[in-house]
Amino acid sequence: MTEPPLIELVDVHKRFGDNVVLDGVNLHIYAGEVTSIIGKSGVGKSVLLKHIIGLMTPDSGSILFSGRPLSSMKKTERRELKRKFSYMFQGSALFDSMTVYENVALPLKERTRLRDKEITRKVQDKMEALDLHGIDENYPSQLSGGMKKRVALARALVTEPEIVLFDEPTTGLDPIRKNSVHGMIAEYQKRFGFTGVIVSHEIPDIFYISQRVAMIDEGRIFVEGTPEEIQSSEDQVVQGFIHGLAEPKVELAGMASRREGKRRFKEELARGERFDIPFTILVFTFENLEELVERFGHEAGQNLLTRFVELIHGRLRITDTCFRFSADRIVLILAGTEPGAAETLLTDLADEVRQAGLADKPRKDGFCLSVQAGIVEGKKGESLDQCVAEAEARHRRFAEFFLCQ
Repeated sequence: MTEPPLIELVDVHKRFGDNVVLDGVNLHIYAGEVTSIIGKSGVGKSVLLKHIIGLMTPDSGSILFSGRPLSSMKKTERRELKRKFSYMFQGSALFDSMTVYENVALPLKERTRLRDKEITRKVQDKMEALDLHGIDENYPSQLSGGMKKRVALARALVTEPEIVLFDEPTTGLDPIRKNSVHGMIAEYQKRFGFTGVIVSHEIPDIFYISQRVAMIDEGRIFVEGTPEEIQSSEDQVVQGFIHGLAEPKVELAGMASRREGKRRFKEELARGERFDIPFTILVFTFENLEELVERFGHEAGQNLLTRFVELIHGRLRITDTCFRFSADRIVLILAGTEPGAAETLLTDLADEVRQAGLADKPRKDGFCLSVQAGIVEGKKGESLDQCVAEAEARHRRFAEFFLCQ
């Protein structure tokens, strides 16, 4: 980064009684970018966000705006700075006693001296931009969870802020609506150019809409950088951290569950439809796994699959998903990937399998576990089961594995 940060936190500490929440936070937020703050529940993400907007003050340390400490600003300067901010609260925080129109118009009425006619125009413009047609007189209780999020986003953007803070903006939403909210944030950030700060634990989704990512753990920023830098980090702690947040695991080699795989498949379909981003499905089928288990036992089968999956994980990005589709099938969802790139991954993986000694010729009384692989591009209107079946129809022999007794 050549430009200085718009917002900078320097050695910020905050505690509540004996509970240390922020223990020396250092963070850089750059103008015109989306910075996401990720981490486990209860690690201080929301507290950090409230320090940025000024709802909380640090016990020690500094918060700087364009190089100037907030603590050195006069009251008039602080008020002017706050006008540049907008905040989208966790759970939307709409007022149940107000109509949708009144909720969206509230910041304009509180912060400006605009006439009612101009307020109406601005509110209608934002509601139209967010596809909120015909619900002006509805109350929040009459809206779906996804619709409430859009109303909250309209309220956050109606003042045309320079900086927008989002506190867990997709909490409580299903995968499709989560994708829709993330898409809206990315779309409107590009359109209006505001600086966005998002607190979230939605990995890998957050990597698609962020220019920078900071992970907080034990009261400190554990790592900070671009999504690509985070994903390519060779630090085992970093990888364990982000993969641990990314998806629920099953016992075998830390693979995602089938349920998680289906969720990710739906998200990639929605992302592809909205942003025309391709994704590819790669299916590994173990042809004679049952025979392996019968001859050498369940543990032997698990050990061999575990070694294979560990090699797969070494080739994946945080935005990819590896899950067990069935007892004898492992499926990869490769985000933002064309089939040609998936072929390259498959070739490289085959070479690595051979180098690891998993594909040598069996010795006497040995056993070959036959593995086949198929590749298919994700398509609108197809289910995960259909894609897996199509990939299997295109199977070709990938490698032979053996287990010697």
